[in-house]
Amino acid sequence: MNIGGLQKVSLIDYPGKISAIIFTQGCNFRCPYCHNPGLVDPKLYKPCLSGKDILEFLAHRRGKLDAVTITGGEPTLQEDLIPLIQKIRKMGFAVKLDSNGSRPDVLDRLLKEKLLDFVALDIKAPRDKYRLIVRVPVDPDVISQSVRLVLRSKIPQEFRTTVVKSMLTPKDILAIAKEIDGATRYAIQRFQPSQTLDPEFAGEQSYPEEELLKLKKQLEKMVPLVVVR
Repeated sequence: MNIGGLQKVSLIDYPGKISAIIFTQGCNFRCPYCHNPGLVDPKLYKPCLSGKDILEFLAHRRGKLDAVTITGGEPTLQEDLIPLIQKIRKMGFAVKLDSNGSRPDVLDRLLKEKLLDFVALDIKAPRDKYRLIVRVPVDPDVISQSVRLVLRSKIPQEFRTTVVKSMLTPKDILAIAKEIDGATRYAIQRFQPSQTLDPEFAGEQSYPEEELLKLKKQLEKMVPLVVVR
């Protein structure tokens, strides 16, 4: 298991719960605005953390933490993801998975085996712009399959999109909302200029607050709960 980082406590990542966050190394997408290049670009990888040490840490945090969020990178690329989650759940923690939806086979198994308590699925773009945004060959049907799996699961879930003004228009965001028909929660995430996978994107911007709130009102006609953050 390639674990690139551990955040020992978070009050905001898992809605309603205090969680630790495990960051996995490796991603099959190359979104230029990605704010975790050290988990995506192999040239930037740092030495992995020990899975054994992570589990020992969690064992000592029982009663103080409610949950563990597993994010990345892209966690579903990890061969040992399922055994890790099984061990975490045996400790009594709820598990939230953050995924880009590119491995519906893994997601399907996790859901069928009831190993997840919350899923956050990153929807990068409407179908016709997916390859442009993620900068690798990807079949949009694969993403749609993951969307359907999450919607059918009925467990707590969130769909979310990071909005970079130069890459996604308001019409694109509305198109995404139609493609996740049946979703109960959709988060529009402001792009935060900082370190990015493509250094040229460090100076990019999201939309002004006024425009995001206007978009939120339009989205609320399709999704019951829309969050701007």
